[in-house]
Amino acid sequence: MEIEVTQEKLSRALNNVSRIAIGRVTLPVLNNVLIRVDKKKVSLTTTNLDMAVIDFLPTSNSKDGTVTVPAKLLADFVSNLPKGETIKISASDTKVTISAGRYSSTINGALADDFPELPELDEKKAATFKINIDDFKAGVSEVIIASSNDLTRPALTGVFFNTYDNTLAIAATDGYRLAEKKLISGVESEIKAIVPSSSLQEVLRSLSDDVEEIEISFTEDLVRFRLGEVEIISKLIDASYPDYLKLIPKENDSKITLNREELSRVTKLAALFARSVGGSIVCETKLPDTFSVKSIANEFGENASDIETKVEKESKTRLNSRFLIDALNALEEKDILFEFSDGVKPIVLRNKKSDKYVHIIMPLNS
Repeated sequence: MEIEVTQEKLSRALNNVSRIAIGRVTLPVLNNVLIRVDKKKVSLTTTNLDMAVIDFLPTSNSKDGTVTVPAKLLADFVSNLPKGETIKISASDTKVTISAGRYSSTINGALADDFPELPELDEKKAATFKINIDDFKAGVSEVIIASSNDLTRPALTGVFFNTYDNTLAIAATDGYRLAEKKLISGVESEIKAIVPSSSLQEVLRSLSDDVEEIEISFTEDLVRFRLGEVEIISKLIDASYPDYLKLIPKENDSKITLNREELSRVTKLAALFARSVGGSIVCETKLPDTFSVKSIANEFGENASDIETKVEKESKTRLNSRFLIDALNALEEKDILFEFSDGVKPIVLRNKKSDKYVHIIMPLNS
C-alpha cells in the first residue's frame, strides 16, 4: 500500500477520524485507523463499533492495499510536520513508513484483517434527505440540548428524527424539557428514527466551511451522514420514542411577548441567587404591564427584575433557571413568545415570527 498526499489534507482527515479511536483496551485495533487504497480511491476509517467515521482522501499517487495504524499517534505525527509538505505513506506487512522531506518515521501497525467489518447501508431501502448545512447545524444544536444522559432510558439519550404533515422534524427530551425543530417541508418519505446524541455531536464536529449540504440516509437500524468527503455511519437506538407532540400544550393562560436578550439577562441575574435552591426561579405576570423574574429568598439573598410588556392575565410559575437560559440561547429572534399557566402545565417558548422551533419546560413543584 502506498499513498502521497499533502500535509494539510492528511492532517484534516486524520483529525476527523481519530476522535472516536480512543482507549479501547478490550479490542486494541479500535484505537487504529484503517487506511485503504482500492482502485486509486483512498479512505481513512475508524470505528467504536456503534459508529464509524470515513474520510475519503484525494491523492495523486497511490498503490492498492490496506493497513491499520494507531490513529492518535499518526494524527499527532502528521500535525507536527511542516505545512505544504507532500507526505508519503507506504506499508509492508504491518510496518508503516511515513516520510516528508527530511522527516521520516516507521510505525508498527496491524493487519487490516483484525479490523471490524463496517455495517453497510442498503441504498435501495434507505430514506434519504438533503438539508442545507446551516439549517442542519442550527436545528441539531437547538434540539440536542434537551436530550438526556440517563442510560436507563436509552430512547431519551438520542434525537428523534420523524416525519408528520409532510415535514421532517427533530425532537429531544429528558423528561423535564423538550425541544423540536422542523427541518424540511414537503417531504414524501416517512421516517421514525432515534439517532444517538453522541453521533450527532460527532457530525457537528466534522462540519467544515466548504460543505454546503448534508445528505442523511436512514434504514431500519442505521443512519449515514454524508458531508463532503466525510461519511459518518451510526447505529440507531432500538427503542420507542414517546409521543412528544401530546406534551406540547395547545393553550396556555398567559401569552406574552418578551425581548429575548432582556429575559436572558434578568434570568441570569436571578440564577446567581438561586444556586443553593437548585436554580429555582419564579416567573410571574402582573397586570397591567409587568413580567417579573425573581429568585427565592435563601442564604445568598434574593433578586427580582421586572420587564415591561403587555399582560392580559396574572399567572405564576417556578422554573429551573438553567433550562430557561438554555432555551433562550437556542431561540433565534429578537422577540419571543413566552406562554405559561398556573399549576403543572409546561411553559412554551417560541420565536415570535417563525413557528419552526418550539421549546417547552416543565414547571417545578411549588
